[in-house]
Amino acid sequence: MQMQKYLRVTGIVTAILSVAFFASCKERIMVQIDGSSTVYPITEAVASEFQQTTNDVHVTVGISGTGGGFKKFCSGKTDISDASRVIKKDEVEKCKAANINFIELPVAYDGLAVLVNPANDFIDHLTVEELKHIFQAENPAKTWREVREDWPDEAIKVYAPGKDSGTFDYFIEAIIGDGGQVRADALFSEDDNTLVRGISGDKHGVGFFGFAYYEENKDSLKLVPIINPRTKQPVQPSIDTVKNGTYSPLSRPLMIYVSEASAKKDYVKNFVDFYLANAGKLSRQVGYIPLSEEAYTNIKKHFSDMDTGSVLMELDLMGKPVESLYAD
Repeated sequence: MQMQKYLRVTGIVTAILSVAFFASCKERIMVQIDGSSTVYPITEAVASEFQQTTNDVHVTVGISGTGGGFKKFCSGKTDISDASRVIKKDEVEKCKAANINFIELPVAYDGLAVLVNPANDFIDHLTVEELKHIFQAENPAKTWREVREDWPDEAIKVYAPGKDSGTFDYFIEAIIGDGGQVRADALFSEDDNTLVRGISGDKHGVGFFGFAYYEENKDSLKLVPIINPRTKQPVQPSIDTVKNGTYSPLSRPLMIYVSEASAKKDYVKNFVDFYLANAGKLSRQVGYIPLSEEAYTNIKKHFSDMDTGSVLMELDLMGKPVESLYAD
């Protein structure tokens, strides 16, 4: 009799715990994000603050690079893709083939910084043509003297982001041109810290990565001003020069791409609404450059209206702000 009572009680308790466990699993909803290592600090900061507002939604943020992120996004594996460049036509086609519509949302600005070793005392600026000569795969400059005749006859060592990164793609587009590549003898890495260590430890090294990473490592690197092709004046990346477009052609918007199907789910919509409401504050905190309040207002409406497709893909964004592109 006691055993039967024990078994009944045990069965009831087990049933209650099982229901609670499965209910907990059911309620622990996931927002899955992957993509750009450049956009990651903003998205991670947003996700961290968002998690403090709810126990029911778990946000995961991966770093596969912009291209790797789009591969997952266009195969339906993620809800949101972080991107440090505009989506490409072939990526749009892959999404379309998988019946994945998307909403494109700029969230901040970044500039690509060109860096040399602090001991480099001969470079005070570079032109776009000189950058191309240094970094291009086809007949690159092997020594600094080949770039300018009064520079040292020392071998150039190039450091560059990984080929799957949006930073790499943007540099190719802005400096080398469509179909071009970075020289094969460059040291490539998806880890910006590896690039920092390489340049800071190599007197004749040169490389590029996002301006925010330079800000974190400015004591061990020398920033190189770039000649604006229109004004012919040397310009350093800064909040003002990136935002107003004068740091051309190496300033760019940073985006998130949201699956339309995911955006129709309340928990994803709530997360994206939270993201856009806090992107200005948090992008500044992690070293990036916020859009204007007007731009965020327009982009919030763009998301609310579920306007799918890419506004930016067909545009020449080199040195142009995106402030008015999402206006009615």
